[in-house]
Amino acid sequence: MKIAVLSRNRHLYSTRRLVEEGLNRGHEVQVIDCLHCSMNITSADPRISYHEEYLEGFDVVVPRIGASVTFYGTAVLRQFEMMGVFPVNESVAITRARDKLRSLQLLARKGLGMPVTGFANKPDNVPELLKMVGGAPVVIKLLQGTQGIGVVLAETRKAAESVIEAFMGLKADILVQEFIKEAGGADIRCFVLGDKVIAAMKRQGAEGEFRSNLHRGGSASLVRITPEERKTAIMAAKAMGLNVAGVDLLRSSRGPLVMEVNSSPGLEGIENATGKNVAGMIINWTEKNHKPWKTRTRGRG
Repeated sequence: MKIAVLSRNRHLYSTRRLVEEGLNRGHEVQVIDCLHCSMNITSADPRISYHEEYLEGFDVVVPRIGASVTFYGTAVLRQFEMMGVFPVNESVAITRARDKLRSLQLLARKGLGMPVTGFANKPDNVPELLKMVGGAPVVIKLLQGTQGIGVVLAETRKAAESVIEAFMGLKADILVQEFIKEAGGADIRCFVLGDKVIAAMKRQGAEGEFRSNLHRGGSASLVRITPEERKTAIMAAKAMGLNVAGVDLLRSSRGPLVMEVNSSPGLEGIENATGKNVAGMIINWTEKNHKPWKTRTRGRG
């Protein structure tokens, strides 16, 4: 296979591991920075130019698109799809997962458990919003936040009102969610590939920190997940249309709750915590499943 890895930095752990495993299996692998691509958008002969050369002959594209370049990155990925290249994750699925509000609505439509979540547009809706999610403490999230940035725990009603009003005053879009106290500052990252959970780890927030993100100083360890957690993670990935996903679950008194579905889950934490060759599994899955023009959501935005 000839594989394109869409990544802005070839030295990132996840990108490097995908390249290593692809080369180990005898494939040709090229790392492509989407921001250096230009597109010839035509129905007759769609093309992508990269450093003044046309990209041709690719069988597979593996998107590792950062949140800050989602718009342009998914446009480049769509162009690959128009050229018949098999996407490990489709552009439509990535844009669904990146839109936190849309993704939660899709998960709710599938009947999956989630923290009670409220969304409003006006400061005068704040009391109703807090009542909707069960009152303080609440977690307030910026819709555009990533890796735990823009996530605030408000322990009292007054604090919650102040934070929400401040965010709204800055014209920021926010979600307000119930705080799952019994999770104890930990979550479960399930790594979904195709229709299986191939690895899982428990992420525990640093002392005094309710966010469990490894980028925020959290720690990761191997964890055994329940059949219900496994089923929930697979259903959440399918709801987004993702073949590769990191599904973050909270363990609550009412069962597993989906917190987020990540379309470009990092490989370093999961490989180190579980000892599994996740990058190799992705390449192996791609070998078995890739076909030209194989996109489930073609023509549906």
